[in-house]
Amino acid sequence: MSHHDPQLRLPLPAPPRRGDQPLVPVRMVNEWVYCPRLAWLMWVDGEWADTGDTEAGRRAHARADAGGGAMPSAGEAADEDWASKARAVTMSSDRLGLIAKMDIVEAEGGVVTPVDIKKGRRPHVEKGAYEPERVQVCLQALILEDNGYRVEEAALWYAGSRERVRVELDKELRARSLQAASDLRLSLAAGRRPAPLANSPKCVRCALAGICLPDEVRWFDRRNPPRPLNPADDPAMPLHVVTPGARIGKKGDALIITTPDGEKTKAPLISISDVSLFGPVSVSTPAMGALLRQGANVAWFSTGGWFLGLATNASLRSAHVRKEQYRASFDDVRRLAAARGLVEAKIRNQRTLLRRNWRKESTEADRADVLRRLKRLAERAPHARDAAQLLGLEGEAAAIYFRHFHAMLTHDAPMPFDFTLRNRRPPRDPVNAMLSFAYAILARQMTAILTVTGFDPWRGFYHAARPGRPSLALDMMEPYRPIIADSVVITAINTGEVTPQGFVSNGTSCALKPAARKAFLRVYERRMEQETAHPLFGYRVSMRRLLEVQMRLFSRWLEGEIKSFPHYLPR
Repeated sequence: MSHHDPQLRLPLPAPPRRGDQPLVPVRMVNEWVYCPRLAWLMWVDGEWADTGDTEAGRRAHARADAGGGAMPSAGEAADEDWASKARAVTMSSDRLGLIAKMDIVEAEGGVVTPVDIKKGRRPHVEKGAYEPERVQVCLQALILEDNGYRVEEAALWYAGSRERVRVELDKELRARSLQAASDLRLSLAAGRRPAPLANSPKCVRCALAGICLPDEVRWFDRRNPPRPLNPADDPAMPLHVVTPGARIGKKGDALIITTPDGEKTKAPLISISDVSLFGPVSVSTPAMGALLRQGANVAWFSTGGWFLGLATNASLRSAHVRKEQYRASFDDVRRLAAARGLVEAKIRNQRTLLRRNWRKESTEADRADVLRRLKRLAERAPHARDAAQLLGLEGEAAAIYFRHFHAMLTHDAPMPFDFTLRNRRPPRDPVNAMLSFAYAILARQMTAILTVTGFDPWRGFYHAARPGRPSLALDMMEPYRPIIADSVVITAINTGEVTPQGFVSNGTSCALKPAARKAFLRVYERRMEQETAHPLFGYRVSMRRLLEVQMRLFSRWLEGEIKSFPHYLPR
């Protein structure tokens, strides 16, 4: 008998629910039978991604969900003369630790029958339906029995083909359903996320493939190239409002942006991924509510571009990732290991940007010497004995990098930009103003991504925790400062999209004028939409999508699912 024989398995039932333990929705057991990791991501991590299939499912359930949920008592339903049909009935069982919202419960002849609605067409498979759906409706029947009702069978209604499939509640299905529910509840109690499926065809159509990253996680053990499972990038785009005094309201399914001179711009809500407000810009309560409901973050910046704060959707988020983040951040060895990787990646990417963009105005000997020194500093970073030495290496690399930053700028324009030294708080010249502005936008973006992926942006590994400082966001953006922010500044200058006339000075402070800020934001968003090949996995994604993939991989590393965290190091 092989070790895979199910007869060798010793079933371990989960104990009855006690105290304030949460009841697990029966639909999560459906997901567990289909894919244990999917159930965990949805129930424990609170992940969700809408697709055409999920929207079709909502439409199929619309009528049932409109039901009042009224159900005859067990005694009334036992009356053979009683006949009724209840919709949207919610019922639970402490013995099973489950709760179910049943689409339809029919009562006739002293017997009740749960009917679960499915959006698609009836599958032509053995027993008339797939196992996850049969398990789900069987558990609904078991919950009804635990509440005193007599149940002899269950049914599935397929809206796509308008067919009803009878589900026999035999001994085998009951045992399979009870075991699946116990397995899920025991996994939740143990706090261990199930491993991803191996090369499963189920992953191809899964809405959470880009969150689960099944092939990417397994790559570290098998080294097989990931399949192109990641869903396409969301077509929604960021909305930046930079006109002082602008007002944002809501009309129907769109935002209306009104400037002080009365000009109005309409932006459909479905096309907005997040919103950034610069300076004195107001947003109405209905507009704010609509943005948060659809998961669009709203960020506030000062007029000069300083990132002030972020409003984000308060949907279910698990503390699982944050628990591992806190645990690692208080571990000196792991904290230093993470910081070393961040600094090494930053220095290597600074070197790459210089190597790619060094212009003819400078000598080849200068270029070779600078690249050699940065390479040596990057090689020393993984061996830094503590954070102080790491700061020294980073500072030395930054001094070399910014001392030669001008070598990447064009000097052919009638009024070229001048740059000699990095300065900030406040920036004192146009190039430094653009650098600070780009870093602020990137910090906002990283804060939002970390929040969405379950992290606490305020507890980092390298940057010290201070009031008002999103330390982890500043940590994780370090490798991307050169590749994203600095690259945008260089492009804006060298293409002439931002000119020296686009700035205003106030004492020693320099800031972009509104028109120049708009032009700079266009360059930034263009950069975020550029596709790049992931250096480890090979597939092509936008820079915007790459940041999310990397932060999810970082969480998998903290949780011990992958052996090392692959920093983004373009060639």
